Amino acid sequence: MMKKNLKLACPILCISMACLLISPMTFSKSFPYDERGSVRIDTIQIHLINPTEDQSLNQRIIDQVRKNIAIFPGESISEEKLDFITARVRNSLRLDNLSYDAETSMGGGLNLTLEITLNDKQSVTEKGYLIDRNKKTLPLLYDNNGKYLKAKLELLSMYYGNNNAWYAQPEKMLNGNPLVNGSPAGGGYDDWLEAFVHTGLYGMYPLGINTFSYAGLSGIGTLSTGQELFTDKTRNHFAVEDAYVGVVTGKTTMSGNRIVSNTSIGRQKFSLGDGLLIINTASNGSDRAALQSNARWAGDLVFQSQLQYNKTKFELFYVDPDELPVIDSKTKIQGVNIQTNFFNGIDVGVSYLKVPHSSSIYYLPDGSTRTRDGLRVIDGRFRWQPLINGKPSWFFATEYAQQSHEDFNMRAQASSYELAYQWSDLTMSPSLGYRYASFSGDDPNTQQYERWDPLFSGGNGEQWVQGVNHFKIVQNSNLITHRLQARFKPNPKVEIVPQFWLFRADSKLNLGGNPALSFIDSKDYGREFNISAKYYYSRNLYIHSQLAYTQPGDAVKNVLGDGVKDWWSSMLFVRYAF
Repeated sequence: MMKKNLKLACPILCISMACLLISPMTFSKSFPYDERGSVRIDTIQIHLINPTEDQSLNQRIIDQVRKNIAIFPGESISEEKLDFITARVRNSLRLDNLSYDAETSMGGGLNLTLEITLNDKQSVTEKGYLIDRNKKTLPLLYDNNGKYLKAKLELLSMYYGNNNAWYAQPEKMLNGNPLVNGSPAGGGYDDWLEAFVHTGLYGMYPLGINTFSYAGLSGIGTLSTGQELFTDKTRNHFAVEDAYVGVVTGKTTMSGNRIVSNTSIGRQKFSLGDGLLIINTASNGSDRAALQSNARWAGDLVFQSQLQYNKTKFELFYVDPDELPVIDSKTKIQGVNIQTNFFNGIDVGVSYLKVPHSSSIYYLPDGSTRTRDGLRVIDGRFRWQPLINGKPSWFFATEYAQQSHEDFNMRAQASSYELAYQWSDLTMSPSLGYRYASFSGDDPNTQQYERWDPLFSGGNGEQWVQGVNHFKIVQNSNLITHRLQARFKPNPKVEIVPQFWLFRADSKLNLGGNPALSFIDSKDYGREFNISAKYYYSRNLYIHSQLAYTQPGDAVKNVLGDGVKDWWSSMLFVRYAF
């Protein structure tokens, strides 16, 4: 066992030690990698690279960029969208350059820095490979007078290993699971490799002085081979990922207020808030391969219409997620979202959504069933992340959501509370935080149905994927979690994130979860420790490693019986993108 555990840990330890030894001087500017492609913005700073001698003029230029950029803390943004926005503002304000740098924040979001370079000639500078034939300008192909075209190429290769997956009881834990094909992982050590290639084109075209159209088209090819969690079959797959069009327009009033309208439709990513309700709008694994690298995020059809007035955004949306065919619930979601940013790092959001169609089933204690079709959800969010003397310190976030149903008596609840602190002046800028989260289970002694429907929750392990291994056993329903999370930055481009989790059930009735755990005699699901090392080597190259150890609790042990073993997993992936 010790040798197997060392085998799991070696790739993690090697890359972590290498990260500590590399000088910060080797790093270039980067956009922190996130699996889903979009990252929440926590702070924004704007710097003038070549200021004039007139300080008041410098401040007016910075204010003008801030108003035209129309991005505020609390929003989620992708690298493609940020490229669109900076290109539009650079051309409209006739700047020589408007670039950005970014790093992850204490709360797992983005600290964004915009850098302005003034143009002495006050004329639009042409850029891009199709103009200057300079390979150094790639992936930018064309940027002139509001016309913008950029290529995308993303390559990712991942190694994943498990020791005693499914607590060494795959026959019981996966009985009847439609994702099983061939032999799943189980007792002993199993590993596999997976990879994907994502390539496409993203562009913008001016329709008027303040109006722009934009579009994206891309495809993803995936490959998995080896002993995966659900199968030992080698698979490959190719499909369209992004395929969307949109129109954005905006104006600044005489009083200095900024109004922006943005409408888009097609295959694209969508997330609501921090992902407690909606973030995983596409599924991976099965015939699509790439189970753990989560290559796909675009829904089959996403419509968004946003109206933003300064820091307040009103949004209508419709989401048809791209689910795996073998477990497609045909769920459609429509809703409205309002969010705003107040002074000193306070963000507030309220959402209402409804499911007009779905075949997803709810199982009631009397043996009857209901469907998700008709589900209603109201959600409220609050986040406070002030800057003290220009540096992050405290972080507090809370979210509460309630579900009801138009066809039967339902009242399910979810809530979370998170408090963290960052010692910005200490070596490695350490932070430590605690999060409590609760997702209600069904009480068989009431007439109401109380089991929380997780919808399309998830994201990554610092959002709502609660536990590297445990999330595969119990997802966000009938679950209470306690999480301790630290964050260390040995240098500006390296992060170490350890987590400790305690998992408990809200109810001993667990119909609708893993069938093996439908009836449990204890609320102790188990506990997990995991650690991640992230290395942002450059804007193009990112390396991520992870080690997780999960112990089953009495709720699992008592159901599975003899032969239950602790679950270890390790992961290492390398991503190259431009």
